[in-house]
Amino acid sequence: MQLFLILFLVSCGVSKSVHHIPDISQYSLETPQVNKINDSTFSYKQNYLTKNKQQLWELYIKGNPLQLGYNNGALTQSLMQKQEEIFFSKVEGFVPSKFKQKLLRGFLKWYNRKMYLNVREDYQAELYGLSQYSSDKYDFIAPKYLRNLYLHGAHDIGHAMQDLAMVGCTSLAVWNENTEDGQMLIGRNFDFYVGDDFAKNKLIEFIEPEDGIPYMSVSWPGMTGVVSGMNKDGITVTINAGKSKIPLTAKTPISLVTREILQYAKNIDDAIVIAKKRKVFVSESILVGSARDKNAVIIEVSPKNFGVYRVENTGRVLCTNHFQSEAYKDDKRNQKHIIESHSEYRYEKLQELLQKNKKLNPEKMAAILRDKSGLKDRKIGYGNEKAINQLLAHHAVIFSPEKRLVWVSSNPYQLGEFVCYDLNEIFSGKKAEETLQAKTTLNISRDPFVDSKEFENYEMYKLLGEEISDATDSKDILLTDDFIPWYQSMNPDLWLVYYEAGKYYFSKKEFEKAKTEFEKALTKEITTVPDRQNVEKYLKKTLKKLK
Repeated sequence: MQLFLILFLVSCGVSKSVHHIPDISQYSLETPQVNKINDSTFSYKQNYLTKNKQQLWELYIKGNPLQLGYNNGALTQSLMQKQEEIFFSKVEGFVPSKFKQKLLRGFLKWYNRKMYLNVREDYQAELYGLSQYSSDKYDFIAPKYLRNLYLHGAHDIGHAMQDLAMVGCTSLAVWNENTEDGQMLIGRNFDFYVGDDFAKNKLIEFIEPEDGIPYMSVSWPGMTGVVSGMNKDGITVTINAGKSKIPLTAKTPISLVTREILQYAKNIDDAIVIAKKRKVFVSESILVGSARDKNAVIIEVSPKNFGVYRVENTGRVLCTNHFQSEAYKDDKRNQKHIIESHSEYRYEKLQELLQKNKKLNPEKMAAILRDKSGLKDRKIGYGNEKAINQLLAHHAVIFSPEKRLVWVSSNPYQLGEFVCYDLNEIFSGKKAEETLQAKTTLNISRDPFVDSKEFENYEMYKLLGEEISDATDSKDILLTDDFIPWYQSMNPDLWLVYYEAGKYYFSKKEFEKAKTEFEKALTKEITTVPDRQNVEKYLKKTLKKLK
């Protein structure tokens, strides 16, 4: 009887959210008739989508919330459907069993049952408009609108449920004595990785809403939230994940909180008021820069706490993945995270780089975001999460809030050319096809590392890593004798190549070889305390087998 009651209560809670449709009756709508100019340029009235020569998609849209969603969906439909396919095929890869997929769908419906109650109605109307252009292929997961809403919480859910794969973003703001011209400069790496395919179609959105402040945002097709962006008033936002307790129910996705800040805040105080009134379900640092205040702060939000980190007598704020405000000083989860993760290491590396690079300009900021070395320039292997540049970033962005300039990296990672945009120009009322070309002379050139043998080897290391993983998991796959040394030579300074080799040999009962590899891994710069403990645990098991 008790079980029946629980199931009844759960299904009631879920039923309401599954059948929820936002009220769109208050908005006028004209269904967009898209004009295809060529394979990579589309328009509808003043709305415009094009792909630049650096292979970044640029979208300009305007209108009321519902119209914004329709304009976005109509112009980006094929890109959005492709992105959805990449994301859901990744999920299928993680959970291949049909039965477990069904359980996951049931869990998501239950977990997200309160999300719609915590998302602004105008944003729901926009999502509804956008979702009309979603693929029919995934209707078995959830209806289009609901699926779109779930996807906006994917960053939060992934970060809450899978702390092991938590994104390790880095951001910093410098001004006064720390920049060449004394004006503020903000840089960030968004290290959110769902595979190379997911990062292929980057989308830079320029949004002119009917209500609020025009703004730009860097993300991917189908995303209306903001992970990195700046508004026309010179407010910038970037998000960095913090250590989270697994919440019991989804509330406001963090990217919709930052979207609201960009759309409605003119200064830091406005941003704090907006962040404070929203209920979030994960821990996140929001670095907010403000041209008007000529300052930057970090708003630190979590389900049960709220803090603001301000600096005094210094023109710089650094942000990795731990909290720094007074509100979190006694937070045990945060303290443990500082000790065990790679966040503190990257924080120290930022300090070291700023000690070396005085008076930053956009080029020097790009060099910091692209730095691949460890502390004291130690070689720690490519792709090590202790580096500022982990060679997996979805994008990097540099903001100059007072000038209203923004630079966005192009593929691969943050190594391609940084393309410069001028928000004063783009939101001047002129045609988007003219204004988007405005500042190409200020672009920052691509990193020469892209054309090096080391980069070629790094890309090969990633492919070989998948092979070694498959061989470790399968009794039937045996690697040739020269495979492991070849794999390791592609990224010799990274601890992971020795750990993976050790696990492979352990799985094949070649314990002497496994012991050698685990011992080698322990001589390298291992990413986190739990990672080091895993290597030590494997070595202990191996030594037992050798007795």
